[in-house]
Amino acid sequence: MSPTLETPALTPAATVPRGFSERRNQEAEAPGVERRQFAASRDSERPEVNELAEAIDQYKLTHRRRFITVEELLDVIVELGYSRSESV
Repeated sequence: MSPTLETPALTPAATVPRGFSERRNQEAEAPGVERRQFAASRDSERPEVNELAEAIDQYKLTHRRRFITVEELLDVIVELGYSRSESV
């Protein structure tokens, strides 16, 4: 005789332990509200850091991107006025 395996009963949603957050059935964040990658950077004391963080977030919103590539980052930096000095 082979041993009998007991299948655990599924726990109804009403009895899910506290601390568990069921997110699969919830609506996404409010429309137009997105998490910003560089939100903490805007608190910098250096205005150029804040300007870069804002420019990156604007690029991501405009191009509907959550993350950007290195090439896209360079495009943002060049658009802000950066140009490489030839005497490097």
